[in-house]
Amino acid sequence: MDLSYTPEEEEFRARLREWLGKVLPTLPPKPSPEDWPGRRAYDVGWQRMLYDAGYADVHWDASPTVRLIFLEETELAGAPYVGANFVGLLHAGPTIAAEGTDEQRARWLPPILRGEEVWCQGFSEPDAGSDLAALRTRARRDGDEYVVSGSKIWTSHAEVADWCELLVRTDPAAPKHRGITWLAMPMSLPGITVRPLPTLAGSAEFAEVFLDEVRVPVANRVGEENDGWRVTMVTLSFERGTAFVGEVVACRRVLGELAAEARRNGRWDDALLRRRLGRLNADFRGLWRLTQWNVSEAEASGGVPGVGGSVFKLRYSHARQELYDAAAEVLGVDSLDLGRPWMLDRLSSLSYTIAAGTSQIQQNIVAERILGLPKGR
Repeated sequence: MDLSYTPEEEEFRARLREWLGKVLPTLPPKPSPEDWPGRRAYDVGWQRMLYDAGYADVHWDASPTVRLIFLEETELAGAPYVGANFVGLLHAGPTIAAEGTDEQRARWLPPILRGEEVWCQGFSEPDAGSDLAALRTRARRDGDEYVVSGSKIWTSHAEVADWCELLVRTDPAAPKHRGITWLAMPMSLPGITVRPLPTLAGSAEFAEVFLDEVRVPVANRVGEENDGWRVTMVTLSFERGTAFVGEVVACRRVLGELAAEARRNGRWDDALLRRRLGRLNADFRGLWRLTQWNVSEAEASGGVPGVGGSVFKLRYSHARQELYDAAAEVLGVDSLDLGRPWMLDRLSSLSYTIAAGTSQIQQNIVAERILGLPKGR
């Protein structure tokens, strides 16, 4: 394991930092959180700027270390987050790059990189969330097409997406992990109904998606039929391995802001609060080192993050919740005002022990695949 950076990597960092310093002041104001067409336009516009400057392909063509530097520097500079592009850039795109055919890579990757096509994730179902392999959305083979019926829930950015990374059951008689297939589904196909789901924070980046005899070309299958669970593990390894890198940097920045606010409003005199912020600082420094370790491991295994991503996801989810609980303590009664800094983030942090695999699922992965303990019954 090597946690240091090469001269070439540091040169990339300096070049990127210089470019960000020039272009970020030229960006237009961010649209309202409720304006999803505006948010999509803003996000894909930023992606196009990255593409034109030669930085768009870091999510799958660059080494994991260069990807880490990119995410760190863009977050430190306050650059736009990937936003509506996150499924394509951080989940579907890397999966297609790792598992797709040459034709599939040529068809789907360039439009993602240029900000021309947005993807959503169609994995979870009303009765298949933590136990994702229990999914029941059915795909029946009919010549050169799969006929898909069922429903998905918590489908990120379905309301503005062009494509969906979709898990379907193609062999209902097989053991549940062995009868799943990974499809790329155009969201414009007949038979698709999207119903946005408002969150506690008032946003609607999730949706229910209903599929009624939707005909998806067999050519849109990534991997072999009934091999979708293995392909899905590749997708989830990216989601848990490097997709949260920018958020760790953001949490470290928020921690510094909390300390400054506590000094300003007098809360810094509370020794217990100082101790709490100090422990969180140690947590996020440790998570950053764990991220570097996971990236180093990915470098050695061809670019795909390993099960260390579950260790990271497990601790990060809880540390993020604890960070925003500390923010409420710093603000005191002002924390009841959702218009105050950090309070909407506090609401969204509640989902982190569920999203991208619940903490219980991560504990099972750590126990079975890292510690070698027997599977639970």
